[in-house]
Amino acid sequence: MGRRRKKGQPISGWAIVDKPTGMTSTQVVGKMRWTFDAQKAGHAGTLDPLATGILPIAFGEATKTIPYIMDAEKVYRFTAHWGEARDTDDAEGDVTQTSDVRPSKEEILAALPAFTGVISQVPPKFSAIKINGERAYDLARDGEEVELKAREVEIFDFALIEIPDADHATFEIECSKGTYVRSLVRDLAQKLGTFGHVSALRRLAVGPFDESCALPLDKWIELSHIPPASEHLMPIETALDDIPAVAVTGNDAARLRHGQSVLARPGTIQVLDGSDLSLGAGADETVFCSCKGEPVAICRFRQGEFHPVKVFNLNPERGPDVDYARP
Repeated sequence: MGRRRKKGQPISGWAIVDKPTGMTSTQVVGKMRWTFDAQKAGHAGTLDPLATGILPIAFGEATKTIPYIMDAEKVYRFTAHWGEARDTDDAEGDVTQTSDVRPSKEEILAALPAFTGVISQVPPKFSAIKINGERAYDLARDGEEVELKAREVEIFDFALIEIPDADHATFEIECSKGTYVRSLVRDLAQKLGTFGHVSALRRLAVGPFDESCALPLDKWIELSHIPPASEHLMPIETALDDIPAVAVTGNDAARLRHGQSVLARPGTIQVLDGSDLSLGAGADETVFCSCKGEPVAICRFRQGEFHPVKVFNLNPERGPDVDYARP
């Protein structure tokens, strides 16, 4: 019996959605997958329903590069509402504590250095972190006590943008993966002697993706009716901008696609312009391999050989997807 055919079209690439408020990230993925009739889709980094902004959606073989976007730096702009603590640490939750204290501009600026660099923060109890196999937000909604461990994140830049009134202040941060803006506002407010929560949140950038390459969801829906839909997507390799790139020959590409390692022989491997890669035997790093402009594999280069870790199957006739996950 032959392999069961997957439903939908085998399109691959990235669509950068400017997520509207009121929708979950999963709902946006579902809408985009249905709109493009795609076999497979996923997002690179959850945005809360309250939040707007950059939500990268990967289709098909691009889903194999999602971890590289998840690990990338992010940029957020958000507004803190002083004087109210909420159980969700954002405007969607119930008020739990109040304060009449409102920080001044000078007090805010003096506090920001303590939240720049590597810091420790406890994630909000209404978060997607799993506790004994269950999501923290599910436990919190059921009234159970949720205790989450502090974790280290890095804030590369923390800037005060404006103070529209005494109750609010708008900020912009560049940060590492795993940073919770809600926790940041909660902790900053406590240091300022008051309470606070996030009243507005927008993600401005995720790795190589920013507002310049994003379109609103309704615009993506409109474009999907102009065939071929795949022409509106960004290439798979866009997510791998920070990884050295090399071009391999057709024979070596075939070996990599079958999970076999390839020796870095002179004349068969070409380091592409702009890539910083030493092909010495002592090198050990992740690289992106392509052949005639087509993605082939993400490899680990060590001991003078390319070892495939993620193989791209853009031609269904070649056979089933290959994913050689190795440490």
